[in-house]
Amino acid sequence: MPLEIERKYLVDHKKWNALDKPEGKFYRQGYLSTDENKTIRIRVTDAEAYLTIKGKSTGATRQEFEYEIPLTEAEQMLNSLSESELSKTRYRIHYKEKLWEVDVFHDANDGLIVAEIELKSEDEQFELPDWVLQEVTDEAKYYNSNLTLNPFKNWK
Repeated sequence: MPLEIERKYLVDHKKWNALDKPEGKFYRQGYLSTDENKTIRIRVTDAEAYLTIKGKSTGATRQEFEYEIPLTEAEQMLNSLSESELSKTRYRIHYKEKLWEVDVFHDANDGLIVAEIELKSEDEQFELPDWVLQEVTDEAKYYNSNLTLNPFKNWK
């Protein structure tokens, strides 16, 4: 069974903005289903699209099934079947032999920056970059699916 083991962290805006980073990739993603036991997501970039099904999180672990799908069909699904949607720019940063994916959110989630790291086990050791702040792995409000329902702009 395919598993995703992922930890999430908030990012220090000042240090992030000063960081020399690669070009980001814009994502548009929408949810066909969001409930406490599973999410079904469509994600598109300018050149590719994916259907992703994720199970309920237990700690930092959950089932994840992801499939590349035709871009035109994904855009049709987003436009006609999506219940909720968000957009973000993702940056892939290598730090101490680990890959960090940093999402800078747009629109209703503007101002939120979240870093994620995928691990081989929940107890895997790694070093935090200095631009990482507090861990939010266990805070459901930071799940992308929940950000479409209760966006960051509503938290203030």
